[in-house]
Amino acid sequence: MELPRHVIPKKLASGKTAFYYNVPTRYRKMGCPVPSEPLGTDYAKACGEDGRAATLNGLFDEWMDARKGLPVSSDAAPRIGTIDWLFREYRQSRAYLEKVKPRSRRNYEWNMREICDTLTKRADRVGGRPIKSVTPLGADKLYDAFVKGGKGNRLRTAEKLVVLCRKAWRVVHRIHPAEFPSDIPNPWLGVTMATRVKLVKHAVTREQVYKFAHGCVERGEPECGAAAVICFEWLQRPENVIAGHIKWTGYRAGPKPTIRIEHHKTGAVIDHPLEERLPSGEVVKFYEDAELVLAKLARRGVPMILREIVPKRRSPEEDDKTASKPYSFSGMQKIVQRMRKDIGLPKEFTLDACRHGGMTELEEAELTEGQGRALSAHRTRESYAGYAKRTEARMLSATRKRHAHMLANQMATDVQNATADGVQNTEQEPSKTA
Repeated sequence: MELPRHVIPKKLASGKTAFYYNVPTRYRKMGCPVPSEPLGTDYAKACGEDGRAATLNGLFDEWMDARKGLPVSSDAAPRIGTIDWLFREYRQSRAYLEKVKPRSRRNYEWNMREICDTLTKRADRVGGRPIKSVTPLGADKLYDAFVKGGKGNRLRTAEKLVVLCRKAWRVVHRIHPAEFPSDIPNPWLGVTMATRVKLVKHAVTREQVYKFAHGCVERGEPECGAAAVICFEWLQRPENVIAGHIKWTGYRAGPKPTIRIEHHKTGAVIDHPLEERLPSGEVVKFYEDAELVLAKLARRGVPMILREIVPKRRSPEEDDKTASKPYSFSGMQKIVQRMRKDIGLPKEFTLDACRHGGMTELEEAELTEGQGRALSAHRTRESYAGYAKRTEARMLSATRKRHAHMLANQMATDVQNATADGVQNTEQEPSKTA
C-alpha cells in the first residue's frame, strides 16, 4: 500500500490500520506551521488523491517554497500567514466541515470572498495582507469598510462578516498559533457594531396554511401543500421536510399512533401523538385536517415528500415506469411562490413562515415554555422565544390577565377597607361599673 509523504500507519487494538500525518522533527525545529495530526482509518479520506494528507503536503510545500524565497505559484495556494490562507485553513477545519451545514456554506463562501476582496486605502486586497497586520484599530476600520455598500449601509452584512472573522481567527489560531501576534491574537473581539433594527420574520395563520394546502391539492401539487402543513403542525424545519427526512416509516408505524419528526439541526427526534382514546372509548384526533392532506400524497418511496421523474427516453414496455427523488430547496421555493400567487395569498407566505406560524400558535394557546419546547424540540429558551411572534391574540390574552389581576387586587383592597371602616365606626357600649 503506497502512502503519501509524511504519513505513517499504525495498527490499532481493534485490528484496523490508522494513518497519521507526521512532520519530520528537523522541519518542526525550523518552525514549520503545518500540524502533525491523526488522519483516521479511512484510506481514501486520509491518503487518497484529494485526501487530508494531500492538503497537508500542499501546505508543507508552500512553506518550503516560502522559506526558500520562492513565489507561491497560484491563487489556489495562498501564502502561509495571509488572510487568504487563514480562510482556506478555516474551510478545511473540523469547525467548518462538521458545524456548518451544507445549506449555509454558500453564504459562508460569499462572506469569505467579500472579506478577502475588500480593498485597503493602498488599493490592495485584504486577503493578501498578513494576519499579524490586523490590529484592533485595523479591525474597526475594516468594519467601517464592510458597512459601506453600493446601495447604502449594510449593517447586517457587516455584522455577519465581523462574526465570521472572529470565528475564523479563533479556530485557526488554535491550530497555527505561530502565525498570530502573541499579545492580541484575535483583534475582532470587542469590535463595536452599530445597533440595527432587527427584522421580524413573518408568521402565517392556520387558515392561510390550509387554504394553501387545499389549493395545492386542487392544482396537482399535493407535496407542496403537505410540506406547508408539516412545517406548521409539527414544526419541522423546511429544509428537513424537503430533503426527505419525514418518512412514511415514521407515520402511524408503531404501537402508538404517532408521527416522527427529525430535526437534523439539533439531532432531536420527536414522536408527536396523533390521537388519544378517552376512558369513554371515544377517539380524539389531534391533527385530523393535517392527516387528510397527507392522505392526498402518492407513496413514491420512503420519504413523504418526493417528486416524480419521468425519463426522457424509455422503451414502450417502460411507459408506466417512473423514478422519484427529493425536491431541491430552490425548486420547492419556486413552486410555493407560484402556488401562493394562484391561490391569492400574500408574498410573505413561505414554508419558513408556516413554521413560525405554528410556533406562534403554541404561544397563543398559552402553553408553558416547557410544553412548547417539548413540541418544537428547541434546546434553549432563547431560540424558542425568537419564533413566537407578539400577535394581537397574545397581546389581548396578556391584557385580559393583567386586567383580571388588577380587578382582583382592587376587590381585595375594597374588602379590607370596608372591614377596617366597620371596626372603626362600631359604637362601643359604655362599660358597666359596679
